[in-house]
Amino acid sequence: MYYIYFPYVLLLAGLMLFECHKKKHPRWWAGVVLMAPITTPYFIFKSRKTEGMIIFMIFLASFAGMAAYEFYTYIDMREKNRFAHLPPITRQIIRLSDSVKKTTLELDKALVRLEIISKVESRLKELQHTIEFIEKLRVIMAKNQTSIKQLVKFTSDYKSYFVKKDLNWVYQIQLFYTNRNVLIHYKSLKAYLDNFEALLIYTHTNFYNITKLKSKDILKNYDEYYIRYRRAVDAHNKFNVKRIEFQNKFLLKYPDIKPYLPGKRQTETFLLWE
Repeated sequence: MYYIYFPYVLLLAGLMLFECHKKKHPRWWAGVVLMAPITTPYFIFKSRKTEGMIIFMIFLASFAGMAAYEFYTYIDMREKNRFAHLPPITRQIIRLSDSVKKTTLELDKALVRLEIISKVESRLKELQHTIEFIEKLRVIMAKNQTSIKQLVKFTSDYKSYFVKKDLNWVYQIQLFYTNRNVLIHYKSLKAYLDNFEALLIYTHTNFYNITKLKSKDILKNYDEYYIRYRRAVDAHNKFNVKRIEFQNKFLLKYPDIKPYLPGKRQTETFLLWE
């Protein structure tokens, strides 16, 4: 802490000492500024009267910047050291759960974004943009799945340690991510993305035949893609509701693990793409 506070105050006191020397003021002013820099405005106006307004504004801006930096540094250090007293294995399980929370929330935000961009009027450019975004979403989903697998594996590898230390909350986290409702939710999400992407790619490839020529064979195939997509949407919405209900009940049963699970989740029902 105080990475720039002391250099800042020393500089401030030095400038005040120079001001005292130049204006023939008592040099103890600089000592007061060194001990209590908040008194600087008083000495500025005492030395320069109304002419000190510009210098006062410079002081105010620099002091606010220094205070903001010190506050940010304090928060950052406190966050890094909040688990310093815990054993390494316990700290690691907390880091892994934080990683799962972070990637889960990132996935939820991406799904909300997909809903927004996929409802734009269907044109070739928008179709291509949505297809490309689904690929990016798959990467985010893969990161989320990797972080979950790492968490589950770590709790299994150090089972004897957690049993010895009576850390039941660790197994409660594992129980959550290995529950059937959560697993099926992710499986249905993958099916939704697969079928939505297939529909978009087919529509993009045959855009002119679908919208202009209205070819019967092309439209028939389009209907098949759309039916599969619609079934995937309905299934995922159903499993998403079950996952939400499960999470709410699980947290009521094991309230101690609430800090280690993602907070607000993606709860909106997916609308059908037209």
